This record gives sequence, C-alpha cells and structure tokens, in this order.
Amino acid sequence: MVRQIAKDSKHHCEGNNCLKEIVSNTRLDLQSVSSNTRCSQVIYNFFDFIDEKEEAIKKMFKQHENPQPQVAMMEAYLRANKMFVDHSEHQQERVYSSYLELDLEAVEPCVSGPKRPHDRVALKEMKVDWHSCLDNKVGFKGFAIPKEAQDKVAEFSFHGQPAELKHGSVVIAAITSCTNTSNPSVMLGAALVAKKACELGLQCQTMDKNKSCPRIRWCYKIFTLDGLQKYLNQQGFHIVGYGCTTCIGNSGEIDESVASVITENDIVAAAVLSGNRNFEGRVHPLTRANYLASPPLVVAYALAGTVDIDFEKEPIGTGKDGKSVYFKDIWPSTEEIVEVVQSSVLPDMFKSTYEAITKGNSMWNELSVPANTLYSWEAKSTYIHEPPYFKNMTMDPPGAHGVKDAYCLLNFGDSITTDHISPAGNIHKDSPAAKYLLDRGVERKDFNSYGSRRGNDEVMARGTFANIRLVNKLLNGEVGPKTLHVPTGEKLSVFDAAMKYKAANHDTIILAGAEYGSGSSRDWAAKGPMLLGVKAVIAKSFERIHRSNLVGMGIVPLCFKPGEDADTLGLTGHERYTIDLSSNIDEIKPGQDVKVTTDTGKSFICTARFDTEVELAYFNHGGILPYVIRNLIKQ
Repeated sequence: MVRQIAKDSKHHCEGNNCLKEIVSNTRLDLQSVSSNTRCSQVIYNFFDFIDEKEEAIKKMFKQHENPQPQVAMMEAYLRANKMFVDHSEHQQERVYSSYLELDLEAVEPCVSGPKRPHDRVALKEMKVDWHSCLDNKVGFKGFAIPKEAQDKVAEFSFHGQPAELKHGSVVIAAITSCTNTSNPSVMLGAALVAKKACELGLQCQTMDKNKSCPRIRWCYKIFTLDGLQKYLNQQGFHIVGYGCTTCIGNSGEIDESVASVITENDIVAAAVLSGNRNFEGRVHPLTRANYLASPPLVVAYALAGTVDIDFEKEPIGTGKDGKSVYFKDIWPSTEEIVEVVQSSVLPDMFKSTYEAITKGNSMWNELSVPANTLYSWEAKSTYIHEPPYFKNMTMDPPGAHGVKDAYCLLNFGDSITTDHISPAGNIHKDSPAAKYLLDRGVERKDFNSYGSRRGNDEVMARGTFANIRLVNKLLNGEVGPKTLHVPTGEKLSVFDAAMKYKAANHDTIILAGAEYGSGSSRDWAAKGPMLLGVKAVIAKSFERIHRSNLVGMGIVPLCFKPGEDADTLGLTGHERYTIDLSSNIDEIKPGQDVKVTTDTGKSFICTARFDTEVELAYFNHGGILPYVIRNLIKQ
C-alpha cells in the first residue's frame, strides 16, 4: 500500500508571473494528487482523513439537512479501516510498503497534449513545446510542418467579417467532462475569468465554437445564483446540455467556412477542453491538436484564440481602454474563488437537484412498457439490434483453439489506443457505418454518434478501426481507416476487408507494438475486433484492462519476447500466421510460451497473456459472455 504525503506551501501572484497561483485554484484535490501514484504502478490508493473536528467529512454530506448520521457512519468506516487520524488520540507509527512524497512547492500548472492525455506540458513551456510539435516528425508530439509554412496565415470571410486562421488557432473551446464539471471551484473559476474578461472589454477569439456542457445539473444553478452565467454566455460558453460532448467527439460540425480553410490550407487547428481524453481523432476530425486544461484555462485560451502563446509574457488581447490585457489581469485569486464558492454552493441546491433524479421526466414516464419478461427485438431498429454473441451456443463449451493460416488484418506501431480501435464520436459520412444507416433510410442529419448507437452491433462493427488517424503499416504508413486485403492486394475499409476474409473462412490476427489498447477501457474495443473475426493480437505489450477484455471476448493476446517485435523479426503482415495452442484447455497454463509460425518459414516464440486460470476458463467457453450464460443456466 502506498500512502501519499503532501507538503503544504503557498503561492503568490506577483506582477506578470501569475502561473503559480493557478495550482491552487484549478484542480489540486484528492483526485489530482492520487494520479501521482500511477507513475509507481499503483492501481488503488487511499488518503488518511486528518481532521479532528470532522469538518472534512461534513463537507462531503453538505447537501443533507442533518449530516450527522452520515458523518458517524463515515467515521466508523474510516476508523475500522485505520484511515482516520484523530490527533487527540495517541498516534501509532504506521508502516507502509513504500512512500511517495509530493512537494506542493514543485507542483506547477500544466496542460496535456496535443495527442495524448499523459503528454504533460508545463504551462510556462507551452509556446516552446508547440513550436517543437510543429517541427517534429509526425507522431504523438509532432506534425512535421515545414519551417517555411509554420507562419502561414489563411485569410477568409467568417459570417461576413474578415478572419484568419493559423497553426494553433483555437476552433473549439469546451468546458466539459464529468471530473471537472463536478468541481464547483474550477467551474466558478472559469466563470470569474469570463467576468473579468467582459469587464475589461475582451471577447473570445475562438474561430468556431465555445460551449459549456457540465455533467452535473447543479452547475447551472451555481452560475445563475451569482449571475455568472451571463458572462460565460457573453464569451460564447452557453450551456448546451448535460452529458458527454466534446470529450467523446460530440461537438457537432465546425462552421463550413472554417472547415474549408483548415482543409485547403492544411492548418493544424486546435481544440482546448477540460476533458479527460484527447487521443487522435476523438475530439473532432479537423482538430489535429487537442489540449486538456482546467475550465479556467479553457476560457483563457478561448480569449487568446491560439495555443501559440506565452501567458507570462504575451498579452491575451486589448481591452476597451486600448491597453494590453495580460493573463494576470483576468485570473481570479484563490480568495475570490473561495468567496464565491461559499456564497454559491448551498445545500438546497444539491437537495433540489438530486431529489428529482428518480422521478424521470414526462417523455420518459410516458413511454409504454411491454409486460413481456423477454425483450422484443425490433428488426428495423438502427439503435438496438440483437447481438450475435449467443447464436448457435450450446451448453458444452467449444474448447480452446489455436489459429491456423490467419491473415494479418492490421499491422500497427506503438500506442494504439482504444480510441483508434473502438467506435467513438461522430459517424463519418463516407464510413461503412454511414452506408449501413443510409441503406436503412437514416438521413445524415440523424446519424447521431457511435455512442448513441452502441446497442447496435451492426453499426459498431462497422465503426471498429474507423478512426481517421489510424496508421497501418500494411499501407506504408498511410493515415486513415483502411487496410490491405492481402490475397487480392485491394485497399479496403477495415470492415470490408474483414468481411471479405470472413466470407472466405479465413481467420485474421493483428500485429502491434507497445501499449496496445491504452486509453479508456472500452468494451467495444474488444467486442468490435471479435465481430470482425480477429482471433489473436500479437503485441509488444498491452494495456492491463484491454488485455483482459480481449480474453473476455475470446481473442488470444500474445506478447513478443523482450527485445523482439514485428520489425526485428522481419514480419511485414503479408504472411499467414499459425499459432500453436492446444485444443485441451488443461494443457494451457497462464503465461506459457507459444510458438508462432508463418507461411514464409519464419517462427518465433511469444508469451500467452492468459494471466489467470479464470481467464483460461473464459477462453475455453469462447469468452466471458457465454461462460456467464452457461453458469446461470446450470444454476
């Protein structure tokens, strides 16, 4: 067990060097601090409650008129688990397996991006890092923009007004995500930034859209209570809904004039959002640079209109008095935020919001509910479709199996995320999923998102590996959701190629580098490949949960031996692969060596990443779903 220690410190905002103040009034809370343990491979961690007056626990139940029963219950639980420190009692020295020390004096504000949430960028280094990204070769920290093209300015007319776009121009700024919008401090901090900007005469320079989409309805009440929503509205941050939006690609279409300029001039446009994920192609197809930031910083970048700015040295804009306005001029102090929080975040607000949760709404309540105990599948529905997971299932498990003469469906490099694999965001107009919907009379305006159609396996299978930023070695690094159908040499969508293999009764495998399946642990990142006919994934390493999910869908996860990968072994993906696994599950052991041979005469040894006996049981049953059903029937 790891216990975290935080040294207290104070930061002051003096002159133009205001960035340290950001630490204390963005999101340095328990969740932020706990992320520090990830670097030490810690999956779970806890914090001691050090509060002899119980005030911290009372704050957790502030929405209750009488919090005492909840406080007593929480204290009893914490004491029973030795997680409560009462300094009025004798303290016994505790022993932990290891200690991590977090010095708050060393904590500094940051954003992350432009393509992965774990690519942290200190705010003071943002401008330098941005120019490095323009210079670097195409990759997680590179766009390979030639030096002579980096200062290019594309001029155009935007709603009748002259406008311009450059590399780094912010076209989407969004206050979104469940983790940030449930924190009143950062939400009110964003509103105060907007208020100060309005008072100084600044207006957001975001070229296309700003928006606020809190996951929690009481956020709206907080803003309206103190009259702060009008300032966010004035800067374009209207509340557009409650739920997942920009984080998962539901921002909608970018204005046609802006989209045309981005495409025709190869502009690396930017999005800044207070979300959790910014993997390639996730936020919007036209924003190649996507940065995660706290809600107040989202507003600041929207005001600047670009990520190519040094907040310490460069002005954000010009005020109504003609003077330059700097970051320090719009950034609220910790005291200002605390004052607004104390006056705005009130118990009645939570009570009135949550007491209505189970009551539903008129549209939901008026839905007719069939009396049947079994669900009646509607054949014409493009939202819910009976999945094929249990078709032709018998009570006897199919048993373990190897793979014989399989083709390579896709050949990847490192860090293929679940966003590359799983259907997410908008349904592209030229995708196999779009064709499926159009063939069934669904107009493009009604496509909705993959997330909304996750109950239809036909749509989701067509959206698997449909990410527009997919890089497949079978196509020599060409970017896009295509692959090579090896027998014919045709370049097809991944779905069409997979169906062609299935029609010919050919199994397929996937070759990959390190960190295959990193990112959000999505079920469809395993369901989708299974429906495409993928029987195994051979990678340098797997993300922990995704590897488990693959096993759960009956897909064999294999790891190259240390120091080896597809490139070092001379594998191109044009070979046919045979994986030597016994058909007797009792002869397979967790982590055993497995021989893989190709039709070109190559052979190599991999590690079978069945990590537990339970996972072998899933594999023997063809996956966790039939395993569960068989066991339920037996009961």
